[in-house]
Amino acid sequence: MSLAKYLGPRLQDGVVLDKGRKLSELLGDRTAKSFARHLGLNFEGELLEHYPRRYARRGQLTDISALPVGEVATVVGEVVKVSSRFTKGRAGSILEVVITDGSSLMALAFFNQAWRKDQLKEGMRGFFSGKVGMFSGKLQLTHPDYELFEETDEEQAKAWAELPIPIYPASGTIPSWKIQKAVALALESSTVEELLDPVLLVKDKLISLTEAITKIHLPQRDSDFLAARKSLKYHEALLLQLALLQSRAAKETDAALVLGESQLALQFDKQLDFDYTEGQQQVISEIAGDLSAGHPMHRLLQGEVGSGKTVVALRTVLHAASEGHQSALLAPTEVLAEQHYNSTIKTLGPDLTRQLGVRLLKGSLAAPERKRAMLDIASGKCLLAIGTHALIAEKVSFADLGLVIIDEQHRFGVGQRELLRAKAKQPPHVLTMTATPIPRTVAITTFGDLDISTLTELPAGRQEIETFVVPVGQPALVSRVWARVSEELAAGRQAFVVCPRIVGSEYDGSIEGESETPPAASEEVFESLKRNPSLAGRSIGLLHGQLPSEEKSLVMEAFSAGELDVLVSTTVIEVGVNVPNATAMVILDADRFGISQLHQLRGRVGRGSHKGICLLVSSAEAGTLASQRLEALAGTLDGFKLSELDLELRGEGDVLGDNQSGRRSQLKLLKVTKDAELIKQARDIAQSLITKGLEERLVAKLAQLQAEALERS
Repeated sequence: MSLAKYLGPRLQDGVVLDKGRKLSELLGDRTAKSFARHLGLNFEGELLEHYPRRYARRGQLTDISALPVGEVATVVGEVVKVSSRFTKGRAGSILEVVITDGSSLMALAFFNQAWRKDQLKEGMRGFFSGKVGMFSGKLQLTHPDYELFEETDEEQAKAWAELPIPIYPASGTIPSWKIQKAVALALESSTVEELLDPVLLVKDKLISLTEAITKIHLPQRDSDFLAARKSLKYHEALLLQLALLQSRAAKETDAALVLGESQLALQFDKQLDFDYTEGQQQVISEIAGDLSAGHPMHRLLQGEVGSGKTVVALRTVLHAASEGHQSALLAPTEVLAEQHYNSTIKTLGPDLTRQLGVRLLKGSLAAPERKRAMLDIASGKCLLAIGTHALIAEKVSFADLGLVIIDEQHRFGVGQRELLRAKAKQPPHVLTMTATPIPRTVAITTFGDLDISTLTELPAGRQEIETFVVPVGQPALVSRVWARVSEELAAGRQAFVVCPRIVGSEYDGSIEGESETPPAASEEVFESLKRNPSLAGRSIGLLHGQLPSEEKSLVMEAFSAGELDVLVSTTVIEVGVNVPNATAMVILDADRFGISQLHQLRGRVGRGSHKGICLLVSSAEAGTLASQRLEALAGTLDGFKLSELDLELRGEGDVLGDNQSGRRSQLKLLKVTKDAELIKQARDIAQSLITKGLEERLVAKLAQLQAEALERS
């Protein structure tokens, strides 16, 4: 079995890598089902990639006082007391075992298992694993799993006490040492196939894949697992970059429409009432090169809120329309799709709108309207279809789809994007857009198979947005928030009020840095603001995702038309909403949002001729991570600086999300924050290998594995 089959990305644009034997063949059906249910592990390869989180020593006791209540923990402790008693009021007994780390105590409780006192004797040491609880003010594990250490002679005991013991990410049902035993079984019957040239490993003083896999699971000394981690990170980084670059190269072998300069695009340029920024001109040039290259464009366009991505996208649509080819713009929400539709008609003007036959397709359309839109799309009368997931419905067909544009692409999975691309007769050009700035290391790790364009300039006329953090603990400042909103309204402008929840009953507990107070709920805040003296006589609207589609549309239209002074909302207005007259943004319980999301929300104001103000109302305590995020946001309007800081503060797991770009993160040991240099180095090496053709053996092996996997499926 080849471990290289599942190191690095297991799914990369159709390259399916084998994961080895099913765990049922190795561990038996019952144990395999438990590993699948509680750890998400189904194959031998996934088990061997389930690397230890840390290493303990049998002679080193766990700091009991630092154990987190409510989490599953594995403790190395020494038994100091064993006692049993009958339960009050009912038949049965409780065996209580007290363990220590030398300074703190912890209780182990076993109900109706008095026989365990013959195993758990004073002076014995072992692993004890379970969910940490609290009883009568003391830390406790109830019915923990345990494994006691065997007694040895003095010489053996010294070596035994210093041997690193892997501690795996575990569950309450499957403790770390059970995973360790399963891994040992897998290692006994596994043959590791090396893929990387030994010259590469020797050059960087790395050990082989075979040795690294063995030493990370079965280290004899600290230097073993340190060397293993270093080598496995290198393998992971290089294999990932080779796969991404190979995927990119494979796309370039597909034939696509060749689109030259467009008369419609030139007409569009002339009728705009502003000049393109230098950044927009650069991206327009890059896209023109893609469209004329003869293979499908796969470009990610990232840019600040208001940097002009949509105008660039519309110009690209006109390239396709000039040749009679259709374009589809896919948006994640109906609110955003409608905003795109309305702004597109306004930006294109009557003549170009008529020539393109622009249509909106969304789930809430009335049946006659939906039928008309679908007929126009199928006949080719519509050259630009704007819509939500309704565009990828099976019944929707295109006459000649040549360009796919995906807005806020991280909201869609790979499968959804592929469904839209599959509606084209030949591979279409694809332009994806995001207003969430992506740090460079994340970009080359997650989107390395795409060309990336970045817009950093804001168009002339964009207004400054002042941002202030308002502590809930200072009532005078909180009161001033609503007075400040009232001042904006008195000047003829409008305001957003954003809440993290729709209703208060959604509250499920506090998070780090927050009080126990339930977070602000839009429905409750809406009712409260109608009674707020500062907003007396003002028209207030409510918008959230659970409202019927028609009602959401009416509310958004009323706010856009200036019929509502204040819009109380959830994050449904995070992207795409464009109301130039809105100048005030109040975000309640702002500490519950990440930096990127707050930056997106803030970008909804200051889009007209007046400056914007953003007020972050927060209960986060000073010095907490949540507080640091808010202070960072207040300190700069540069989304790219904020994205780097967000990455540092929260790590790539939170920044990318579990399903960023529709790809579940495949990173096992690599951390884009800590391993940025290694990732960049791997990118350069991978590019060099591909340029020299030295990756042919790897590519051939990947193709073989893919064929094997498909044959078995």
